[in-house]
Amino acid sequence: MSRPWSPSPALKASAVLHAGAAVGTLAAPSLWPWAVGALVANHAVITVAGLLPRTSLLGPNMTRLPAAAQARREIALTIDDGPDPEVTPRVLDLLDAAQARATFFCIGWRARQHPALCREIVARGHRVENHGDSHSNLFSLFGPGRMRADIAAAQATLSDITGQAPLFFRPTAGLRNPFLDPVLASLDLQLAAWTRRPYDTRDGRPEQVLRRLTRGLGPGDILLMHDGHAALAPDGRPVLLSTLPVLLETLRAQGLRPVTLQQSLT
Repeated sequence: MSRPWSPSPALKASAVLHAGAAVGTLAAPSLWPWAVGALVANHAVITVAGLLPRTSLLGPNMTRLPAAAQARREIALTIDDGPDPEVTPRVLDLLDAAQARATFFCIGWRARQHPALCREIVARGHRVENHGDSHSNLFSLFGPGRMRADIAAAQATLSDITGQAPLFFRPTAGLRNPFLDPVLASLDLQLAAWTRRPYDTRDGRPEQVLRRLTRGLGPGDILLMHDGHAALAPDGRPVLLSTLPVLLETLRAQGLRPVTLQQSLT
């Protein structure tokens, strides 16, 4: 299944610039240095856009929940890089205790190693979404064929294991290139980034991670956390396990209700 795709305004402008540069240099060869300079600047902008996980220059990108969800004081907890057999079950227990729902962006190959854990995530009322099959650090350098194959492999794996087709995709570290948007359209997936990022794969200090998640916290925020590849806190535990209980209590105190990304759309 696919959905119609149309390039973003920035990509349309890029295409027009390329066409104009070609026509202009054919009509007036003396203009080629200016045309080359304009194209180099354009490619620099497109490249930088791919390095900005929250930008919408390359296509639609969910960085906050819809207005209706904000009005309901909903918030989204999104947890990446699992499933992890040591961390994920403990995260599920903490979420159950707080009656909170979360979205787990799972890696395809890890899901195949721990299919029962993926099914448990769904059985407990959460959603499993697509985080790619390989979780390659070079994902943003993939061409359209390889990119589609990687995402489609995870989509097939996660759909088969959980019985639910993922609705959202998040690339490795949020990095991408202009090929991603048409690929996602062909797979009927929506790109989802975040509002707040705690850098919890690099920083094991619970107080700093929590501060990044809660500073200016409000309805509609999408929070990024990691059960896989999490940094270790001073007590040797993955930092998510040290911060999540306090975060959940903070959400309760502020009257914010954690829902899945899918629930926020209803």
